[in-house]
Amino acid sequence: MRTWIPTALAAIVLGLAAPTQAEPAQASTAEGCDPIDPAACLLPFPNDWFTERDRSTDTGRRVAFADTATPANAAGKHIDPAEWNRSDGFSPGSPILAQVPGLDLKETGAAPLTDIGASLRRDAPVVLLDADTGRRHPYWAELDANATDRDRQALIIRPAENLREGHRYVVALRDLRTQDGDRIAATDTYRKILGRTLPKSDPLAARQAQQRPLLRDLARAGVHRKDLYLAWDFTVASERSLTERMLHIRDDSFEELGGKAPEHLVSEVKENAADDPIAREVRGLFNVPSYLDKPGGPTGSRFHYGSDGLPARLPGNTQVASFQCEIPRSALTKPARPALYGHGLLGREGEVGAGHLKKLAAEHNTVFCATKWIGMSDEDILSVAGQLGDLSGFAATPDRLQQGVLNTLWLGRLLTHEDGLRSADAFKGTLDPGAELGYYGNSQGGIMGGIFTAVSTDTTKSVLGVPAMNYSTLLNRSVDFDPFQELLDQAYPDKLDQQLGFALMQMLWDRGEANGYAAHMTRDPLPGTPRHQVLMHVAYGDHQVSPTAAEVEARTIGARIHTPAVAPGRNPDKVPYWGIRPLREPSGGSGIVIWDSGAPYQPLTNTPPTEGEDPHSDPRNSAAARAQIAEFLATGRIVDVCGDGPCTAAPAP
Repeated sequence: MRTWIPTALAAIVLGLAAPTQAEPAQASTAEGCDPIDPAACLLPFPNDWFTERDRSTDTGRRVAFADTATPANAAGKHIDPAEWNRSDGFSPGSPILAQVPGLDLKETGAAPLTDIGASLRRDAPVVLLDADTGRRHPYWAELDANATDRDRQALIIRPAENLREGHRYVVALRDLRTQDGDRIAATDTYRKILGRTLPKSDPLAARQAQQRPLLRDLARAGVHRKDLYLAWDFTVASERSLTERMLHIRDDSFEELGGKAPEHLVSEVKENAADDPIAREVRGLFNVPSYLDKPGGPTGSRFHYGSDGLPARLPGNTQVASFQCEIPRSALTKPARPALYGHGLLGREGEVGAGHLKKLAAEHNTVFCATKWIGMSDEDILSVAGQLGDLSGFAATPDRLQQGVLNTLWLGRLLTHEDGLRSADAFKGTLDPGAELGYYGNSQGGIMGGIFTAVSTDTTKSVLGVPAMNYSTLLNRSVDFDPFQELLDQAYPDKLDQQLGFALMQMLWDRGEANGYAAHMTRDPLPGTPRHQVLMHVAYGDHQVSPTAAEVEARTIGARIHTPAVAPGRNPDKVPYWGIRPLREPSGGSGIVIWDSGAPYQPLTNTPPTEGEDPHSDPRNSAAARAQIAEFLATGRIVDVCGDGPCTAAPAP
């Protein structure tokens, strides 16, 4: 964890007034709320009640949140829904939220994180049904462990594999139980909706009419209305809605670039001592077309949209991006493989000079270069913190993240083009022109590496170190979120509103992180994009990036797992790593490897680990892991470096 983050945020926290606990908005049809869950206006969520028909979209629907339907902060300001209302559906990894007074999941028999397979039982009390295929979808159910008021505790249903783009899903809750085993009855409102046809004058008539098709879907799946506590449906955003902004700025900018190298300047060359395995460190700048709404695309800027609804450049707007490269001494005698490196949480390109990466570069003759993931780099920390005070401005993060991905794509072209860095004096003779560009990133670099991989045209192989996707799952489960949680508690003190906030944030975050692109990371490539392979290195018990979310990513991209994944007894699941098929090594596909350095298993709740040492940095510091990374980037083969046993790593010093 970056120790300076809490210090940087402390002044903001101290400067905020004590939160005022506003009365949560009660559901009413007049406000555009859904009356079937009175705990909050947007519950249950996600929900097609908050969409409208739109023939211009790929799903035929468009999100249509009312101005006062969204959560309000402590100052009474509702989240401005304008940016959300551009979408034609909801996140493929959205947490599915409801509030059920008195619910006990163990007594109910709902599938927990340790038994995902139970979610597919015919008699499962929580049903997640793909209405387009008639198939059940795997999930786990949990109650928000951060809730301070049981009457405001969210039920969270998390897809164990991402939902399919453009598909409609039906959620059904039935035979729910209290701690004493008593059955929880449906509300009077929902019983009325399930009953006889209401007159058009009844405020619930429209909601009843929308329920009829989904009740038929459930009946065909063997779920009967007499057993229901609650049911609703929602549509997942289409591929185009999720990815079109990123693909547009990629294609538009590279069309402008043509066959040229990006404009660049080598500003500093540092020659190291003769006994240093890194011969020289090179820093510089390069120009990238900017699609943000302020000259130069500074922190806090957002996309500038054209009349076609896609990001457009202000005349001449350019992003001046910085880079840093590490050239190993071995490259002075034998040209090295070029590779990009993705830095960690709110970091910078200088992380390419970290000790573990220098070892990888020197041991396996690789030149690594990095630039900032703007949007979530060191220069964005105050902007991100400010957005937590009013989520209306959150779009700045995913918008700048997409520009940051574009910057990284352009750095890749700069690194490999004959008129790019290969032509600079500091690089001459050190880069192998016949070697394919690779990608390796850790932590945030592992997360952002997912979207980079899905849209990259110059790479086909990526290594994602301590990775995952879906910040709506990750935030509560990461120790790194602790200082930001203080800000969120000040602005949105109600824990139920916070869970809705995470779900809303994810809808926009999908545009700029792996969750919105996972369906195309290794298969079904996006237009104009080659097929890719991915190797995931996961730290068992990671305190910063939840292995639980990494497993969801592995299922979604079809990665296979090295077996035995961990030693017997180390995984508490009924079926460890459920739904992830075993890897046959050597393999030419995509894979996930669990690196175990002895840390305790992560909590089974949506809370961060607190016991033992954090293993987050251990895989990258393993020589065996580095050898596997190098072989994969060179050949695309995943080889067994663990002697037919579980992969273990010593705790990093």
